[in-house]
Amino acid sequence: MSDPKEKFLALVADDLAEIEKALKENLTPYLDLVYETASHLLFSGGKRFRPLLMVLSARLCGYSGDSDKLFSTAFEYIHAATLLHDDLVDGAEIRRGKPVAHAIWGGPTAVLVGDFLLARALTIGAKTGRLKVIEVLAEVTEYMAQGEIHQLMRKGQLTLTEAEYMDVIQRKTAVLIQGACRVGAIISDAPEAEESALADYGMHIGMAFQMADDLLDYTSDTRVLGKAVGADLKEGKLTLPVIYALENADSHDRATMENIIQNREFSQHDFEKLVDLIKTYGGMDYTRAKASAHIDKARKALDIFEPSTTRDILLYVADYALSRKT
Repeated sequence: MSDPKEKFLALVADDLAEIEKALKENLTPYLDLVYETASHLLFSGGKRFRPLLMVLSARLCGYSGDSDKLFSTAFEYIHAATLLHDDLVDGAEIRRGKPVAHAIWGGPTAVLVGDFLLARALTIGAKTGRLKVIEVLAEVTEYMAQGEIHQLMRKGQLTLTEAEYMDVIQRKTAVLIQGACRVGAIISDAPEAEESALADYGMHIGMAFQMADDLLDYTSDTRVLGKAVGADLKEGKLTLPVIYALENADSHDRATMENIIQNREFSQHDFEKLVDLIKTYGGMDYTRAKASAHIDKARKALDIFEPSTTRDILLYVADYALSRKT
């Protein structure tokens, strides 16, 4: 198997099956409507990337308990909660190839179910019996909210800088992945050095994962991606490929790009023209290079650990984060 995705999926099939079971068993809302709305998103093909990283991080640190899958669900619940909220804020129409929850049950229900999932994550975190885990979950949620607010404040603004973009994706994406890796170390009572190493690993994986995701908006298609291609731009979100291309384009091509971006109803032809200009001015290559640098740092962070199958899997995850197509 030469594909990084195939390599690590084959090695973690049992873990993923147990995580899936735990997600269903521990959702436990009082109302059927809450379960139905949450399940629409939770069980529609998510990769379980975050809970899996928590489980693998715990195993790497010698975790010997039997509640790792339960604890890991907190990260998928937080992730699902933020997607429910974000889809409503962004006016999204498709998520994972299906209509978004608020289009079916309405905005108020989507918001409140998201709130329920955030609370459920904290309840599960409390089951670890470690205050530090609660602190991590609360801090992650706080950072993610601020990242989304920062992105909302700059929505549709062509002056968004690379530094601001990096701050936004660190807060809205990378800190949750970092938190999952940290909690894996915490529940294992790992030494500070190992917790710090896994935190670094998770942060760099998260940064690369988001940049790769942003590239997919210009290189994939709706069927594969599970959401409308060009959705980020139509939602007013400028990502690194566009930011870099705008900064390096000549005045004529920059004006062309700005006109397309500012017209939220741009045609497929216009979108293809924009993609060509992004490629011409190096936006794709620059983003891949930045993501690759984060992957190198993530891999380096694992040097503190002895060679093992689990460490190898985490290295495969790093490769997948950069090479994924969905």
